[in-house]
Amino acid sequence: MSGLEHITPGILVILVIACGILYRELKRAQGGYHHFIRRIPGVDAVEGAVGRCAELGRPVVFTTALTDIGPVLYACLGVLHAVARKAAQYKLKLIVPQYSPEAMALVEDTVREAYRDVGRGSSFDPDGIKFLSGEQFAFASGYMGLMHREKAGAAFMFGAFAAEALVLAEAGQQVGARQVAASVSPEQVAFFICTCDYTLIGEELFGASAYLSREPVQVATLAAQDRLKLLFLGLIGVGVVLATLQAWYPGVAAWMPHTLLSADWSSLAW
Repeated sequence: MSGLEHITPGILVILVIACGILYRELKRAQGGYHHFIRRIPGVDAVEGAVGRCAELGRPVVFTTALTDIGPVLYACLGVLHAVARKAAQYKLKLIVPQYSPEAMALVEDTVREAYRDVGRGSSFDPDGIKFLSGEQFAFASGYMGLMHREKAGAAFMFGAFAAEALVLAEAGQQVGARQVAASVSPEQVAFFICTCDYTLIGEELFGASAYLSREPVQVATLAAQDRLKLLFLGLIGVGVVLATLQAWYPGVAAWMPHTLLSADWSSLAW
């Protein structure tokens, strides 16, 4: 039992089930199975904002702000790929200001791939991927100047944000850009709701990315996550029923499933 002294049988069972569900959905997605993803209003907002830039002949700005390499960045890249494809098709200028040098390399590859996908690889301009600063408010200051100089028609702010969120959003408001924000930082959502035309809240970012990119891994993990939520909801219901029965009949508490599953390994040794 080495290494399992801090885990209960119940947690171990849940981990095995979770891994099994994720593996099943990944295999189905890689095999060509089409997972249904409900189209959320945020997808329409993304496509509408790029279309507005085409009408006005103004550039598109997309920033991942303070997002470092990780799951949130990969979700942002799915949306960026879709935006870059549209920008390439409409022959729009795409500007992607960056805060993290590590994330910048992935962003540049994503935009280049999007241009190639629509047959406009030669139109990709690496100068559109701009590193502004690795300091939070220096980045915000550079973003404000960029928005005013370029008179962006649409601004996408996707990822992790902190105190600079309102500064970035106000810059877009001042130049009349249509703004779509998606943040996994709950404390910044209120600022985006006040200043942006549309705000995706929390996990809607991952849903929009999976819907737009249809990348098998993203779609499969989203499907597995939803199934696990249903599982946990069911477990909560079962737990409430068992706890109620235990309160009514204390004598059977030792034989309750949740008692056995939460027991220490040493008490289960025969």
